[in-house]
Amino acid sequence: MRSEVEYTNLSGISGPLIFVQGVKGVGYGDLVEIRNGSGEVRTGQTLEVDEEIAVVQVFEGTTGLSIKGTRATFIGKSLEIPTDREMLGRVFDGLGRPIDGAPQVISDLMMNINGLPINPYTREYPRDFIQTGISAIDGMNTLIRGQKLPIFSGSGMPHNLIAAQIARQARLLTAHEEFTVIFVAMGVKFDIARFFIDSLEESGVLPKSAIFLSLADAPSIERLITPRVALTLAEYLAFTEGMHVLVILTDMTNYCESLRELSSSRGEIPSRKGYPGYLYSDLASVYERAGRIQGKKGSITQIPILTMPSDDISHPVPDLTGYITEGQIVLERELFNKGVYPPIAGLPSLSRLMKDGIGEGRTRKDHAQVAAQLFASYAKVKRIRALAAIVGEEELSDLDKIYLRFGNVFEERFLSQGYNENRSIETTLDIGWEMLSILPEEELYRISKEDIQRYYIPQKGDV
Repeated sequence: MRSEVEYTNLSGISGPLIFVQGVKGVGYGDLVEIRNGSGEVRTGQTLEVDEEIAVVQVFEGTTGLSIKGTRATFIGKSLEIPTDREMLGRVFDGLGRPIDGAPQVISDLMMNINGLPINPYTREYPRDFIQTGISAIDGMNTLIRGQKLPIFSGSGMPHNLIAAQIARQARLLTAHEEFTVIFVAMGVKFDIARFFIDSLEESGVLPKSAIFLSLADAPSIERLITPRVALTLAEYLAFTEGMHVLVILTDMTNYCESLRELSSSRGEIPSRKGYPGYLYSDLASVYERAGRIQGKKGSITQIPILTMPSDDISHPVPDLTGYITEGQIVLERELFNKGVYPPIAGLPSLSRLMKDGIGEGRTRKDHAQVAAQLFASYAKVKRIRALAAIVGEEELSDLDKIYLRFGNVFEERFLSQGYNENRSIETTLDIGWEMLSILPEEELYRISKEDIQRYYIPQKGDV
């Protein structure tokens, strides 16, 4: 380990950054202690080093620091946190320090917050179905253990409610095990953080959860560290203690805004919409810490939440997130305005690992066919609604009117459900068959005749 070296020759301060001249033997990511003239100590991390100067980001911000009288001590190692089971049931700030009134966790095991690289060869392909109790996810966009499946939302939409419901209800059917939940807040208001704490507490999940809060009034630079601190604990619980860990990250858009702010302070050349050119690789360094490892019992499943500016799914943050993750749950403004909860869009949403985690022995034999037929039928509803808006509903064919009825009932009965309603996968598929039974049998071209004979419900009136 490199020894600690103190420097007093600061050359500048810009935003959350300080610039230290003449440093020697300092590495990227090294921890730094910054002490001002009055003896107040702050923590920082080395972002850049060349032959003449080191750039250090100060987690607590640089307010009150001056070039003269400020000393920077380079510790010679990266930021580490203690990891232990005792961290469950606790609330921490964005740097992993307790804020719940209880003492700091004491542990012999200190782990680097940047994690350890996982050999791709040792990664195990995710295949185990996770039941969230939400039909729009379980039935059509299935979450798999070890998957990273983000929620794309917009301002004012109930993404936090959905995330809390998943945290409360998620479980594995094959192993009858529940998840340990790690909730990570970046740049959110205290009332949102309080909602998650209360929700986990009321449901009895809090004692097996850990919460990391970097609130809106915290220095924005802290948001870049918070997910890494939380994921370090997740890796310990999953790969050392053998637990199944569900990590909820909100709001990744705030994280990216902090990254853009830091990049601007460093004078870097901006890329799309002012974000740095390394936004993709930086997001990947967070998202790719989910998964399963061969020979390890535990797993890390990620649900990042991000709000799309102006509901624009082509914005750099959702766009790049979609490339890295294995699908997305998209919330639709039109469904939200209709009063549908959860307003999960039937068509843009996607789970790329769904096909390998459902079917006989995992969910039910007809699951894949039901999901495919619901997607196809709802897509036709969207086309018919667009046509009806032009020519009028009275000009539609009788079959088109049946599809319109299917679409309305599908949104009211399948997509919509209560916040406290926990549906089993069997219930979800049975409701799916109720919806498909509104359509004539000959329209169910994605389902086998055997399953139609077994599950199709002949219509005797309104469903």
